[in-house]
Amino acid sequence: MMGSQFHESERALALPSSTPDSPPKPVTRERRAMAFGIHLFTASGALWGFLALIAIVRGNVQEMWLWLAVALFVDGVDGTMARRIDIETAMPRYSGVYLDLVVDFLTYVLVPTYALASSDLLGSGWNIAAAAIILVTSAMYFATNDMKTDDAWFRGFPAVWNVVVFYLFLYQPHPIVTFCAVVVLGGLTFAPVVFVHPFRVTTLRLLTIALLVVWSVAAVYAIYENMAPPVWVIWVLSLIAVYFLGLGAVRGSLIDKKA
Repeated sequence: MMGSQFHESERALALPSSTPDSPPKPVTRERRAMAFGIHLFTASGALWGFLALIAIVRGNVQEMWLWLAVALFVDGVDGTMARRIDIETAMPRYSGVYLDLVVDFLTYVLVPTYALASSDLLGSGWNIAAAAIILVTSAMYFATNDMKTDDAWFRGFPAVWNVVVFYLFLYQPHPIVTFCAVVVLGGLTFAPVVFVHPFRVTTLRLLTIALLVVWSVAAVYAIYENMAPPVWVIWVLSLIAVYFLGLGAVRGSLIDKKA
């Protein structure tokens, strides 16, 4: 639901900066410097993830979410920057795909998993089991070769555990509900279902991006309120989540009809 992250680098799917009828852009020193800077910008997500981990180890949940929000912002804009300079031809030595995978596993999986396992959202003895499900299924998903469909939807649950854990901290459900949610979503990693990529899926793209912006503002406000925002904020976040999940259900039903 969040950012361009979604693990498979936007830069790996970037369109060339030239067409067959136009000459390619020259790889100048300036372009190489810009490309290296963008890679460093992406890599900074590892630092923000590390600071988030330190925050949650110290018990500061609000600070953790703030650092993860910074990491999410970086992940949301670096792909656009990379496409504009055709980063793969400007600096082919570094792989944006691998770089994104490293950073995303830290910020989307590892830090949220620790936050969940160290919280009171799971019953005694369930935290390690939930962490095992999240970490193992996420590792398998990150290694998936066919992560996306031909029309850019994600196959299976795309391991956006930062979003899931955010909602769990927001709702504070019973430990049984929390554990069941982990089990179900972990199972959906391997299921023949689809989830929307908010930037690459063309269906309702403008509406989806607009709602993503609204979601981001509401989420930051919830973090500002230390995950105890007014009820209307919770409703906004909940309804937008239903929209994003509903898109996947509609796309899945269309696939079933065509099959």
